[in-house]
Amino acid sequence: MNKLLLVVSVLLPLLGFSQKKNMSQPKTYDLLLGGYTGANSGKGVAVYRFNAGTGKATFLNQLEGIDNPDFLAVSNNHKFVYACNVDPKGGEGQVSAFTFDYLTGKLELINKQPGGGTNPVHLILDKDNKNVFVSFYSSGSLTVLPVNKDGSLGTVSQTLQYTGSGPHKNQKGPHVHSSIFSDDGTKFMVADLGTDKINLYNYDVAKTQPLTPAEPAFEMTAPGDGPRHMEFSPDKKFLYVIQELSAVVRVYSYDKDKLTFVQTINMMPEGYDKNGAADIHLSPDGNFLYASVRGTADKIVLYAVDKPSGKLTFIERYDVSKAPRGFTIDPTGNFLLSAGQEGNTINIFKIDNATGKLTLTDNKIEIPQITCLKWVAVK
Repeated sequence: MNKLLLVVSVLLPLLGFSQKKNMSQPKTYDLLLGGYTGANSGKGVAVYRFNAGTGKATFLNQLEGIDNPDFLAVSNNHKFVYACNVDPKGGEGQVSAFTFDYLTGKLELINKQPGGGTNPVHLILDKDNKNVFVSFYSSGSLTVLPVNKDGSLGTVSQTLQYTGSGPHKNQKGPHVHSSIFSDDGTKFMVADLGTDKINLYNYDVAKTQPLTPAEPAFEMTAPGDGPRHMEFSPDKKFLYVIQELSAVVRVYSYDKDKLTFVQTINMMPEGYDKNGAADIHLSPDGNFLYASVRGTADKIVLYAVDKPSGKLTFIERYDVSKAPRGFTIDPTGNFLLSAGQEGNTINIFKIDNATGKLTLTDNKIEIPQITCLKWVAVK
């Protein structure tokens, strides 16, 4: 009898663990897609249902009539979605707010506000969903728009206008390309591709103009680098910055609100002279880093991450649909989706979690001019 009880006591936890693991996988997500609209382009913001167990995506909905929603952000409660809208005639960009139903994938426009700059390319929210921060490439500026309780947007409350230039032919003036918050939400960083700077700020959500310069006020990259997008390691100890013009990844340690340079690593072999590095993401476990490069390459580049030092080691490059401006890793870490803006195809790769290596699947999404991909869990 005692032996039987012993066997049962050993087996039950194992069975329970197995059942719990099976119940948690696969997970289902809404995949929101933004990009450019118009002739031979998309029709607005598209929503697909993605199965993170099989890698299959099924169309749910599309909100048409939204001009050039080239970058998206989702509120922390998943009830609202925000898009920056590029004016096709080169005028002032706008920012749109939507309600979102994750069960049906339905989006409804709440309101739209002038963004305060030209050619918006990126936007994020703070962790309290109080403000939206919009990066403007052509005007070289960043603006802040307050978010109301109903998810609607107020008018611009703060504008940061940058000046300066760089040695590259594409650096005749400032070109703000993205921003990111520190883990605690009190520090804010802005990547200026035109001046090779990462501008640093303190953030106070209680203030109408919430951003004030930090000390130091910026971190310089190498001349002609063109910092574009940034991502923190899962433990928040390292910041990875992709450089569009030099096609390198720069690694910084982040401690006590200070950036310290660690490493630069090339994305392409020596002699590659048409750079267009674009997006950067780490696997959820932080073991691998992926970065995309356009130009004549059209690759996803894979690196191993040494967690104690933050340093990267090159592993492999993968061919993807033309102009991978945006890509994403599903929240389970099982699949990488690369959107070929000019190839009009989203490639879906299976990730080997042990090695980080990618295998192209037969699953794909045929959709034109996609530049941004965002996830919302289906509860």
